Amino acid sequence: MLTHSNTAALSIRLPIAAAVLAAIGTLAGHQASAQTTRNADPNRDLPTIVVVGKAQDAIDRQPAAVSLITPEVLQLVQPRSTEEALRTVPGVAIKPEEETAIVTNIGIRGLSAADYKTLILEDGAPVAPGLFVGNARYYNPRIQRMDSIEVLRGAASLRYGPSTIGGVINYITKQPRDGVEIGLRAGSFGTREASLELGTSTRSGDGTFGAFITHATSDGFMDKGYDMTDVVLKAGFELADNQRLGLKYTNYSNDANISYRGVFLDEFLAGADYNPAPDDWFLTERRSLDLNHEWQIASNARLNTLVYGSEMYRDYWRFATDNAASGAAGRWIYTDNVNGNNRSFERFGIESRLVVDHSSLGIANETELGVRYMTEEMHDQTVAATRATPRTGPLNKDVIDSADSLALYVQNRFVLSDRLALTAGLRAERYEQRREDLRVPANNRADTSNTEVMPGVGVTYEIAPGVQLFANAYEAFSPALNGDALNGLQDQRLDAERSKNFEAGVRGRTESERIRYELTVFRMDFDNQIIPANSNSEFQVTNGGATFHQGVEGGFGIDVGAGFGVNATFTYIPDAEFDGDRFDRNGNLTTPDGNRIPYTPEWIANLGLTYSRGDFRGSLNVHRMGAQYTDVMNTVPIAENLTGFFTGRIDGYTLVDLSVLYNVSDELSIGAAVKNATDEHYIASLRQGIYVGPERSYDVTLKYRF
Repeated sequence: MLTHSNTAALSIRLPIAAAVLAAIGTLAGHQASAQTTRNADPNRDLPTIVVVGKAQDAIDRQPAAVSLITPEVLQLVQPRSTEEALRTVPGVAIKPEEETAIVTNIGIRGLSAADYKTLILEDGAPVAPGLFVGNARYYNPRIQRMDSIEVLRGAASLRYGPSTIGGVINYITKQPRDGVEIGLRAGSFGTREASLELGTSTRSGDGTFGAFITHATSDGFMDKGYDMTDVVLKAGFELADNQRLGLKYTNYSNDANISYRGVFLDEFLAGADYNPAPDDWFLTERRSLDLNHEWQIASNARLNTLVYGSEMYRDYWRFATDNAASGAAGRWIYTDNVNGNNRSFERFGIESRLVVDHSSLGIANETELGVRYMTEEMHDQTVAATRATPRTGPLNKDVIDSADSLALYVQNRFVLSDRLALTAGLRAERYEQRREDLRVPANNRADTSNTEVMPGVGVTYEIAPGVQLFANAYEAFSPALNGDALNGLQDQRLDAERSKNFEAGVRGRTESERIRYELTVFRMDFDNQIIPANSNSEFQVTNGGATFHQGVEGGFGIDVGAGFGVNATFTYIPDAEFDGDRFDRNGNLTTPDGNRIPYTPEWIANLGLTYSRGDFRGSLNVHRMGAQYTDVMNTVPIAENLTGFFTGRIDGYTLVDLSVLYNVSDELSIGAAVKNATDEHYIASLRQGIYVGPERSYDVTLKYRF
């Protein structure tokens, strides 16, 4: 097993790749002085899997709602986390736990933000430790490494994997650029951050190397401190005139003083600002290696192959509580028992996509064929430690979960005219799951398998120059994870969570790009939704039943003139509810028909004002999160259930953020940001207690490029 104190596997394998990339960087530097500058292009992007693309025509080709967060927006807003960056995307709901989103919770279009039905990628590779064995977000990439973010909903998301019911979020990491940049950030909660970005290339442009290194420490809001280091190394080569190879190595580690524990209601009302679990620790390390090969076979044919591997551990050390004493005291009272909930993951995957433009049937066609194989393993151990020996003890659980999956997909875009295009696709995925309990002497294995076939169709139609209609319908699925499907070392015969999704919308822009807009209506019908264990544990071993979600989302932007701009987004989901009564195995009603899905606010809205003049840019962002239930019974008063999760209705809240950025020179830029400028005191989410939303905070940044 990989633990915080035993990282031999992590220390031997993937670091070899880091050494190779470092050698490549040295080689690139030597070659730069030896080769001519003929045809040099040192700033050419390395091969990267994107789900949308940067150009406007890439957006227009998608028969679905699309959102792009550009580098310019990230630079100006200066977000502390990926969650904060995604807040303004239509349809997205965030369930915050801490200001830097070490653990992230994202819902789209009425899918619970406490669940995992939206696929998250980084440069096309899965982010979650295990899509089939453990799809919790124990690892969340750092915003410091990101260049931009793509969010794609609708049928086109089928190409990228399971758990695309809500769509796909793809983080695009920064590309190497020649030169060196040093960044510093300091701010509230004792936050100190330093970053280094460097790049070099051969004079011919055939070889490129880059490094992006960040180290940050913070006392954290409510003393939930962390010590984080994030390293990204990249290299790229021209193998031939028509072939390129990109390599990316990452190494992320974070020791965070965070926990499932929150404060009690009376403590929240009194303005408590202390860490309710000061001795709990969430320790994470992840390493990955991606190889991305791009082959321009012909002018009309391109093959992309992505090979990716990752390994990580997540050691979670939490002290047990005396529940009776806690209830009497109105705060958590801890015992000397420590629960080590420790998991390690390994993944290997390979995916190839062939894209061919052709004129079959007398019309223009764009065909994409793909295949993906992936294998995953999770080693899950529970350690019974004590305060005297807080990092070791006997094992109460020792289980290995594994899964293999094979997916085939095809998509064809029929360009029927200059204004009309039809896209049809089909994805078939076969996955096999296994569980082995190492503490059981005999009959300690169980397995199950499923095959899912998911069709999708979409259409785009340009009704006027710059105005496009789009619509699509598709089926998507999210697999039952090993812990549910093979609970008790028995095949629970859990079907995947399946949904029939529909959306239609209009997007447009004026010729000058002064006005931009998109409006989408959507509906998702689940024939089987498995409710998370923290909502109702009875559904761990049952197929949950039907739910439906429908609503409207939109975005609008206008360049007012004189340097001013306005951007607004909204999400309105009147229906996100259970269809039919739910009963437990004993016949007791657990979820009444029509109850709302937890963590699905009816309204979310954002308003952004920007100003730009010369080398100065500024922004004012107002974010409104509507009220939301936190349990399937739609409890209204917050209930302090000491044996499990707190429940209750969370009131809506409004956050106001300010940021400014000034380019002193071509080399030097300075920035400042104020988060929650009105210092709103609000409940961000519930778990074993109340997570308090971060108070007003300040950041200042400085970047210098050599």
